[in-house]
Order: sequence, then structure tokens, then C-alpha cells
Amino acid sequence: MADNVVDEKSELDLWMEYKKSRSPKIRENFIKQYAPLVRYVAGKVAMGLPQSVDYDDLVGFGVFGLIDAIDKFDPAKHVKFKTYAVTRIRGAIFDELRAIDWVPRSVRQKSREVEEAIVHLESKLGRQVSDKEIAGEMGMSEDDFNDTMLKISGTSVLSLNDVWYTGDENDKVSIVESIESPQAMNPDNLVERDAIKKVIIEALSELPDKEKKVLVLYYYEDLTLKEIGKVLEVTESRVSQLHTKAIARLRARLMNARKGIF
Repeated sequence: MADNVVDEKSELDLWMEYKKSRSPKIRENFIKQYAPLVRYVAGKVAMGLPQSVDYDDLVGFGVFGLIDAIDKFDPAKHVKFKTYAVTRIRGAIFDELRAIDWVPRSVRQKSREVEEAIVHLESKLGRQVSDKEIAGEMGMSEDDFNDTMLKISGTSVLSLNDVWYTGDENDKVSIVESIESPQAMNPDNLVERDAIKKVIIEALSELPDKEKKVLVLYYYEDLTLKEIGKVLEVTESRVSQLHTKAIARLRARLMNARKGIF
């Protein structure tokens, strides 16, 4: 136990020193220390992607996120670096995947159609809408809608890492950075620094219970879709559907917020 305390104190001292000196040697030390974290996140991301996406490429993309996390981490905020870095690593991987446009055009188009249907319905009704209502808006049965959501599930993870600007080009927030742990889900317990973040938090609180649980378990408890399926006692494909629906709802709410509807 004493050794662990010493190790933690030593690392904190290193962070404080790096924050002041920006020493390349300390930076390299942190990169080596947290390289396994990059491989872990890349492996988790790879499970939801086609086999044509190379794991080693994902690791390479993730290293950029790790470096960004090291440079921007503030030890004074009392947040564990590992927790902070996972979001940055995952975000960097998806940034690069977006850049190479790995998602088939037909799937991307269908994803846009779903979001547009939700945007239209919610702007008209002023509330979150059901699967049945979305399916009706798209002219399909609820079963066909669920099949469609399963097909586009690979793109919904990318959408969660999209950046939304709050007015100032240097002040931005992504959906994933606004998902809170279960203990902090109540908006009253959060310091809401801008309107966009408020919209995200409110939309998260209004999600159907299972969709909310999927997001928390996936992004903050770090479970795989298969593991989440065991927790919720549903199939892995059902978890994928729930995840996709949750992201579509969140993005639709943000689009309507930009129009001043919500």
C-alpha cells in the first residue's frame, strides 16, 4: 500500500513538473507509460468496425490522442489522467476514421435520413418521439426501422464524438464529453458552462432508460456491447440498436437547438 502511495505521489509530481517545464523527457515517459491504454481503446473501437479497418492504424491514430491528452491535462482538476485520456484517444481515432471516410455512402445517407426524420418530428411536436413515430415518418414499419438502425450502428459511434461549437471557436464540446457517470446524471449537480452543454445534458436525462444505460456503460463503465447485453439481459445486436437510437436522438436535439426550437 505504501508503495502505491509513493507511486501516485511521484506521478503527480511529474505532472506538475511537466505542466511547468514541458520537458520532452517527461512527455516521452508518459507516452510510454500509457501506450497500453491506447492499444486497449483501439481494440475496443476495432470490435465495432469492419475487418477492413486495420487495428495498427487505429493504434497509430490513438497515439495522437494520447499526446494531445498529455499536453492538455491539468492535474489540478483532480481528474484521473486515464479517465481524461480515454476520451481524447477515442476522439482522435474517430477523427482519423472520419477523415478517411470509411463508412459506405449508402449507410451514411440512411443515417442522415433517420436524423432528419427525428429533427422534423421533434421540431413539430416539441418532445422526444417514439420509434413508431420515427418509422412512420420514414414510411416504414417499426421492424424495418430497427433493422435500419442496426445497419447504421457503425456510424453512430462516430457521431458521438462530433464537436459542437458554443459560439467561440476555441470553446467546443462533444457529446461524449458531456455524458456523466450515473452518480452525476442530475443536471442540478453540474456546472453548466454553455447552452450547448445544457442541451446535451437535458437530452441525455430524457433518453429512454435502456438507451441512457447503454451510453453510460459503454463510455464510462468501459464495457463492450456484449458485456452490456449481459447486464441488460438483451442480445448484443439489441444493444447496438439502443446505442444507435440514443445517438440519433442526441444529434437531432442538437440540430434543433441550433435552430432555436428547443
